[in-house]
Amino acid sequence: MVLFQDKIIYMPSVPPFSRQEKIEDFEQLCRPVVWTEERIRSLDGTEIALCVGKAGAVGRHDAAVAEETGKRKKVVILYFQGNASSLPPRLPGLSRVLTSLSSTNTTTCNSEENQPEYSIVALSYRGFWTSRGRASQKGIERDALAALAWITSSPFHPPGKDVQLILWGQSIGAGVAATAAAAYLQNATQNDASTSPPAPSILALILETPFVSIRDMLTALYPQRWLPYRYLHPFLWNHWDTESALRTIRAVAAGSAPEVLLLPAAKDEVVPPDQADRLLAICGEVGLEVRRVDVAGALHTEAMAKREGRDAVVGFVRGVVGRADVGKAMLGPMG
Repeated sequence: MVLFQDKIIYMPSVPPFSRQEKIEDFEQLCRPVVWTEERIRSLDGTEIALCVGKAGAVGRHDAAVAEETGKRKKVVILYFQGNASSLPPRLPGLSRVLTSLSSTNTTTCNSEENQPEYSIVALSYRGFWTSRGRASQKGIERDALAALAWITSSPFHPPGKDVQLILWGQSIGAGVAATAAAAYLQNATQNDASTSPPAPSILALILETPFVSIRDMLTALYPQRWLPYRYLHPFLWNHWDTESALRTIRAVAAGSAPEVLLLPAAKDEVVPPDQADRLLAICGEVGLEVRRVDVAGALHTEAMAKREGRDAVVGFVRGVVGRADVGKAMLGPMG
């Protein structure tokens, strides 16, 4: 178990033929969102894939849409998947969320012109789908930071453009999201604002079916007291310690810490319910703004298949974006 922990934890070929799936296979289910594959280099040079989804102004088809889109601020949601399968089967669920966010019919903004331009970038970890390399925590941490660097230096973040980030992770991806946010914010605080433009802010973390750490899951999945599984944690090189990441985020983000949405599945057959309880307590202890929504009737991978789960994500994202706008408006006149 120690020697093969990477193969036990990361399962890119489950179910069979996952790595052969294509975006085009799910194109009809994703409309009106259009997904494209981008290939970038991770921090160590490994070639990895991203799925980039854009919806534009849903319900608008006139020639002014492109011009209006160019003027609007951008909200980019960076999505981190669970430990198995590939990105294409997840795209229809992500598309429904993006469609709802981009809809002008239910927006809370004052006008279409002020409606944010939402997009989702989904990271395919090394060793998954069409990405090269082999999965490991150190490698995936590099991939996540490379994806953030690409977003903040790509057309998503042209000079002078207001870009806001939201990190969303499912299952082990929740640990990836929290760890990436902590590293990103640490790097941002170390940059000299007088010589570098400020990095785009992370408004929020969405932690879907999250767990506290790999160590906690080791005990939860192998609870037998007469077998030595619980004593293997000193030999782990995969930790995904969400608790430690949340504490770091609070420490380095000062007054601009991201808000947190906990989205456990009420019938989760993999992650015990006490994991969300503990994360909620940790957020309260360190002073992070947190909201929790238990998705009724959902198994571990079904939160986005349920209307309640999608609505929770859409409402949370709109809320944090709206509050950020209000905060900027209040601080603006003060200079």
